[in-house]
Amino acid sequence: MGGCDLVHMRASLALAGRGLGTVWPNPAVGCVIVRDGTVVGRGWTQPGGRPHAEVVALARAGAAAQGATAYVSLEPCCHFGRTPPCTEALIASGIARVVVAARDPDPRVNGEGLQRLREAGIAVEDGLLAAEASRLNAGFMLRVGAGRPLVTLKLASTLDGRIATHAGESRWISGAGARRLVQQLRASHDAVLVGSGTALADDPALTVRLPGLLPPGFPGPVRIVADGRLRLPLTSVLVASARAVPTWVLTTKGADPQRLAAFTDAGVVVIAVAADTLGQPDPAASLGALAQRGLTRVLVEGGARIAASLLRRNLVDRLAWFHSPLLLGGDGRPAIEALGLETLAAAPRFVVEGRRQAGQDQLTLLRRREG
Repeated sequence: MGGCDLVHMRASLALAGRGLGTVWPNPAVGCVIVRDGTVVGRGWTQPGGRPHAEVVALARAGAAAQGATAYVSLEPCCHFGRTPPCTEALIASGIARVVVAARDPDPRVNGEGLQRLREAGIAVEDGLLAAEASRLNAGFMLRVGAGRPLVTLKLASTLDGRIATHAGESRWISGAGARRLVQQLRASHDAVLVGSGTALADDPALTVRLPGLLPPGFPGPVRIVADGRLRLPLTSVLVASARAVPTWVLTTKGADPQRLAAFTDAGVVVIAVAADTLGQPDPAASLGALAQRGLTRVLVEGGARIAASLLRRNLVDRLAWFHSPLLLGGDGRPAIEALGLETLAAAPRFVVEGRRQAGQDQLTLLRRREG
């Protein structure tokens, strides 16, 4: 594979990224079709997960797909679901060569898609930019392989890691530029999760409000509240708008049936899971339940308790930490509750992937260090 292959596969990955946050439970896939050095078709997985990237690109290429090369960021599916297999669409189009970045870990695919194409006489090459493709679809890979979605923990704090004064004042620690970036983070995730404490204190909408970030008609990420005692008021913004924007509540088994019925009547999906030692929804059980419902990428926006509970269980994959250039001191409220660490070796560790300035604030992006 040469330089042109790299160029076209990078374009395929860029197209795939456009689907993040809108295609669950499917992966975000991009496809570029090239004939005689000219791009004749391009596509990415559409909102709701269909049509798939290959089908979109083939439709745009039309007859020009005959004898062309298709660059696909993830192995084409070979099973019937809500749509026919992409392998059959590629074969029927007359595509001569398919270059794939990463294999699809779904047991229904996982190499079978590549084999089906080869059996049809199509030249197949895989592994080009595989690491980049797997990183882009890390949420899908985790849902299939580990039974949970990718978790991004978003924190906005002072330089000394405080999110409010000792009296509770917090609005606004971060500036307008940082808040715009948060909107972009929300748009690239399937769901936004907060704890009941944050929901009670802020009465947030948790929606994507910047125009142009979501496809037309797409309601945005699912809003999720972890609420072990079902304290969320029925008059809250989240409950009041539950029929317009998907809203889920994670609670514990044995919750008050009358409260459950009231939430359900308001359009809220209530998910009961096992409780942790504090009587709150168990983090691992909660993520497992969200994965079963198809979520691949969850943005956790607060608060300090839920952040600590996820970090203690090593369930945070990425950090998006906004730092504002001010100090509140030791009596300010911390961004993360106590982790109960005895040694440095036990501390969760992350690797910096990038930094971005947002007005006076700085966003640091990190991923969990493995091993």
